Amino acid sequence: MIVVDQLTKRYAGFTALHGISFEVGKGEIVGFLGPNGAGKSTTMRILSGFMPATSGSVRIAGFDVYSQSLDARRHIGYMPENVPLYTDMRVSEYLRYRGALKGLFGGRLRERLGEVIDMCNLEDKKNAIIGTLSKGYRQRVGLADALVHDPDLLILDEPTIGLDPNQIRQVRELIRDLGKRHTILISSHILPEVQATCSRIVLIHRGKIEASDTPENLMSRLRTAGTITLEAAVGADLAVELLGSVAGVKEVGASIEGEWSTFSLRTEAGTDVREALASLAAERRWKVRELARTKATLEDVFVEITQGEG
Repeated sequence: MIVVDQLTKRYAGFTALHGISFEVGKGEIVGFLGPNGAGKSTTMRILSGFMPATSGSVRIAGFDVYSQSLDARRHIGYMPENVPLYTDMRVSEYLRYRGALKGLFGGRLRERLGEVIDMCNLEDKKNAIIGTLSKGYRQRVGLADALVHDPDLLILDEPTIGLDPNQIRQVRELIRDLGKRHTILISSHILPEVQATCSRIVLIHRGKIEASDTPENLMSRLRTAGTITLEAAVGADLAVELLGSVAGVKEVGASIEGEWSTFSLRTEAGTDVREALASLAAERRWKVRELARTKATLEDVFVEITQGEG
C-alpha cells in the first residue's frame, strides 16, 4: 500500500530526512515512532501529498504521490496532528462540505456521513458548532473527515493528542476496528497504545530509519535486559553487596521502609537470575514477599535506540 524509496527532505542548512525507505503492506496497522524532531511529521506530510520531497519516491496504492497526485490522494485519509477545522460550521455541515470536496455527492454522500458520524460517536454532536466542542470531540471530527471518502489508507499523526484516558481507549478501539478494513500508518508518543494497537513498528531517529519489525521482535533483540524487583526483610545483612555478587546482576538499587527493603536489580541481557536470588534468600533466611521480573517494553526499545542523542 505504501512504498517509500530513498526519500530525502532538505531545508536551508538542514536535512530532515536522509534517504529513508520502508514499506507498509495492505491491511497492516503500522506505528511510526521517533523523538521530537526525528522527521515523523515531515514524512507524514510528504506521504499525504501535503508537502513535496527533495528527492526519492513515494507510491500509494501503486500511484506516485507527485506525478499521480490526485489518484494517490483518493486512496488516502490524512489526519494531521493539529486538525484544521472550520470552527464556525456545524459538525454535519463541515463533514458534508469535506465529503463533497473529496468527490462524494447525493445518496453516497449521505450514506458516508451517517456511517462516519456513527463510527466516530458524533451522533449527539452532529448539529453542534465545531468551535464549542471539546478537544476530544474535535479529534473525532478530524478522524471522521479523514474517513468520509472511505480511503484504503489512513495516515494518523498523533490521533490521541490532548485526549483523556477514556477518550484514548475509545480511539484505540476505533483504530483496531478500522484496521479490519483499512491500512493504517499511525504516529504517536503514547508507546503503550502503539504496542497494543500496531502489528509492526517503524522507528525513525534523526531522519533515518533505525528499526522496522514487530513490537515483540524489537523487544526480544533489546540489548539491555529488564529489571527484577525483590522485596524482602533482610535483617542486618548487607543485602546490596550480597545481591550484587550474584552472577548476572549488573546494578542494585535499594529503598527501605521499616522492616522491608525493596531492591531493583538490573541484569545482563538474556539472563534470568530469579532462581539464584531465591536460593540466596533461603540461605540467608530472608523473608520474601515479592520476587518478579519486569520484561522489556516498547519504551525500553525507544530509549535504547534514541538515548544519548540530542
